Amino acid sequence: MLNLDDKNTTGPAIRLNSADNVSIALSEISSGTTLPDTNIVTREIIPPGYKIAIDDIPKGDPIKKYNVTIGFAKNDILAGTMLHNHNIEFKEFDRDYAYTKEFKPLQLLPKNQQATFEGFLRSNGAAGTRNFIAIVSTVNCSATVVHAIADHFTKERMAEYPNVDGVAAFSHHTGCGMELTGEPMDLLHRTLAGYIRHPNVASSLVVGLGCERCQVGGLFESEKLTPGPNLRTLVMQESGGTRQTISDGIAVVEELLKEANKCSRQTLPASHIMVGLQCGGSDSFSSITANPALGKAIDILSKHGGTGILSETPEIYGVEHTLTARAASVEIGQKLIERIRWWKDEYAVGRDVQINGTVSPGNQQGGLANILEKSLGSSMKGGTGPLMEVYKYGEPVKTHGFVFMDSPGFDPVSATGQIAGGANMIAFTTGRGSCFGAKPSPSIKLATNTPMFKRLEEDMDINCGALLDGEVDMEAMGQRIFEYFLYVASGGKTKSEKLDLGRHEFIPWNIGITG
Repeated sequence: MLNLDDKNTTGPAIRLNSADNVSIALSEISSGTTLPDTNIVTREIIPPGYKIAIDDIPKGDPIKKYNVTIGFAKNDILAGTMLHNHNIEFKEFDRDYAYTKEFKPLQLLPKNQQATFEGFLRSNGAAGTRNFIAIVSTVNCSATVVHAIADHFTKERMAEYPNVDGVAAFSHHTGCGMELTGEPMDLLHRTLAGYIRHPNVASSLVVGLGCERCQVGGLFESEKLTPGPNLRTLVMQESGGTRQTISDGIAVVEELLKEANKCSRQTLPASHIMVGLQCGGSDSFSSITANPALGKAIDILSKHGGTGILSETPEIYGVEHTLTARAASVEIGQKLIERIRWWKDEYAVGRDVQINGTVSPGNQQGGLANILEKSLGSSMKGGTGPLMEVYKYGEPVKTHGFVFMDSPGFDPVSATGQIAGGANMIAFTTGRGSCFGAKPSPSIKLATNTPMFKRLEEDMDINCGALLDGEVDMEAMGQRIFEYFLYVASGGKTKSEKLDLGRHEFIPWNIGITG
């Protein structure tokens, strides 16, 4: 991981590792500029975040950033040339997975030195950072109803329930016209169940239509859910239709609110904090500031017994060997490679998606040439600790420390899986300026650079660009993020919560066909 204290960030460019053959422009560099302490002269304008060849690189040679291969020279490249996807070739190459070779057991702090926060302790021993009522649709056909029920509970009505953070509707675009059995339905079941019994949820109301494939009864049977005072159900075809179901749902939620309002925060160990790690609208600075700083915070959280969930499988591709080497067992490392191979050999074959090379236009404009370079930065969010487990999408996360969950790179879908797995907070890094929020888990937004932070300050929580500005070092920034975890977990409102984001970001991963 980069320690900016050991790098010269006062000049126009930074070399991240002594073995690299590129430097990164920290600000725009004019053509004809001599880079400090070198005889290298730039041959063109270098935009902020873009790469500069600091050696002559023959055609076919690897491009090295952080001493990791991020592509190969498409042609002979002279020192001083800007490097991007026009002269960097993406292609497959062999990697040594070195299972467990770099595994080091996590050293937990003594119990009396572990941090605490003010959270909601649930009857099953889990802890929430928020206190919501969830209204969950089993199928798109009940989506309007669950939103109409939630919309009834305005800020004015919720003023009667100061200990409740809100009534949130969770609708989606599937539940019928899909495979009746198998992994697509299993995935939907466990995702819905993960929200229904989420530690940030005091009570849930599940609403179905009645004839869908994802039946209320089938969901409850497969996920071992039991109706009771805090878990209620309505089926529209049995309740009299749309209007009557909305009316009945409002009455049910009014009952649930009275009980949920009796919940109060209490002092709990930070080991209950589980953070889903996301990045979106990434740029070249993501791997220099926000992602390694978030990784540092996860290293700290792990020592306090907490959990960080890295996901977005396409966005670790190319650097997965750095994770398998840190795996706690060969079996855990092999689980990760099995998910990578499923993506490459089955799910994404022949498709123009990230794992096959090309990143989004915004990523490219931010200086990222391909998925190998993006993955290099994305993986840093997990920190440097041991990889303790690998989970399928939406599976309950039960292992503490640094873990991985299989998911797409699309942020709302990925975060939905993490929250279903139990993440009671989301930490989201961005360089271009992603405006994301989720319910019922608060989202912390970390900016990679100061200009974007200032431009989008209403959406950003922490400016990791302060690292490049020389205002703070990596250790201090990681500690700052960790302390913000504790603040938010204790009820402090994030920018996305103040903007009431998260109404439409519940998007379960649809891996099956629609028939």
